[in-house]
Amino acid sequence: MLTPEGYYYNFSGCGNTLNCNNPIVRSIVIDCLRYWASEYHIDGFRFDLAAILGRDPCGAPLSNPPLLESLAFDPVLGKCKLIAEAWDAGGLYQVGSFPAFGRWAEWNGKYRDDLRCFLKGDAGKVGALSQRIQGSPDLYGWNGRGPTASINFITCHDGFTLYDMFAYNYKHNEANGEHNNDGCNDNESWNCGWEGETDNPGINALRKRLIRNAWAILMVCHGVPMVLMGDEMGRTQYGNNNTYCQDNDLNWLDWGLAAKNADLLRFAQNMIAFRRAHPALRNRYHLSNQDYMGSGYADITWHGERAWSADWSNESRVLAFMLCGRHAKSGTVCDDYIYVAMNSHWETRSFEIPMPAPAGGKWHVAVNTGMPAPEDIFAPGSEPELGDQGHFLVTAYSVVILVARHSGLNTNLVKPEEPGRTKKSKAKRK
Repeated sequence: MLTPEGYYYNFSGCGNTLNCNNPIVRSIVIDCLRYWASEYHIDGFRFDLAAILGRDPCGAPLSNPPLLESLAFDPVLGKCKLIAEAWDAGGLYQVGSFPAFGRWAEWNGKYRDDLRCFLKGDAGKVGALSQRIQGSPDLYGWNGRGPTASINFITCHDGFTLYDMFAYNYKHNEANGEHNNDGCNDNESWNCGWEGETDNPGINALRKRLIRNAWAILMVCHGVPMVLMGDEMGRTQYGNNNTYCQDNDLNWLDWGLAAKNADLLRFAQNMIAFRRAHPALRNRYHLSNQDYMGSGYADITWHGERAWSADWSNESRVLAFMLCGRHAKSGTVCDDYIYVAMNSHWETRSFEIPMPAPAGGKWHVAVNTGMPAPEDIFAPGSEPELGDQGHFLVTAYSVVILVARHSGLNTNLVKPEEPGRTKKSKAKRK
């Protein structure tokens, strides 16, 4: 793309930008993707700075971009996932409005920002959090795209790792050779009282609790969760949030962390298993906040320190919700009820739990990030019964997840497959 004066347009941040909707360029892009899909059996593609793909030769956004439409309806790419980073370096931000043609999903940048702010205890985020929990209907409900259009993430290859998000207030990119001027400044991070590594046991315990909170909330939100390699075992980049130029331990994955932070790895594995075990967390359609199944409960209900009474005020830092499993639309029978209480306040809060437990069952503790391992999480089906069925203390900066099952319903519990042992992987091993 060239300006009228003959200079390069730069919407990529790399010096220039291809005119992707030129017929020749568009043909090259499609041919490359077809080749990767047909010859290398690539399952899907994530497009960096994808808003560029919808610009005209002068850089203005098109209402009906030819390239995006061609990719959406291409017969060879028909079964490939198409995921857009729905913004670019030129300031075009299209999260929730990316030209999707019924096919494209988006990295949900608003999910990332809202979750980070809530996790570190910012005020005024409860309302936004409720939207992200439901798969962002404020972004994807108006056009009928559904929660699967939302790729939910808290960290990615750009920016802080999940560990660094709670260990650093500021970027530390001196090793990149640009006098710490490169990389983003808006990290929405919190160092928990000390910048970088520390031997303080209280700070280290808080950091691990916040990491577990992030995993817990990510895995109970509607939409498609995305995680960053190494976050499951506490990987750090020592505060560097722009390590693209580093071929050293800043970017390498130290597999020794799996043993060093075995408690974090175990928590992440069990949270993934929890999500797979409960179809109510994976609806293809947005929740209606209504009871359309005649179960006596809406598909999702909102609570606070008092049951059935969420605090939506600007100063609120607590929120709870309950999912009715009978509204799950996955085709799998599962009548579990899931109750999630999130406390990002610096003080312990007492939550009143909906009583009696739905379906004539009892509440069981699946997750309590305020407890040390191994009592922070239990494998699906092994959750201990809650002693006080009416109230629960949620410690500062903690998340609690309860499940209520109808008596005798264990036979309907969806048992997750052994990690790495899907039908496809079994066939390959044969």
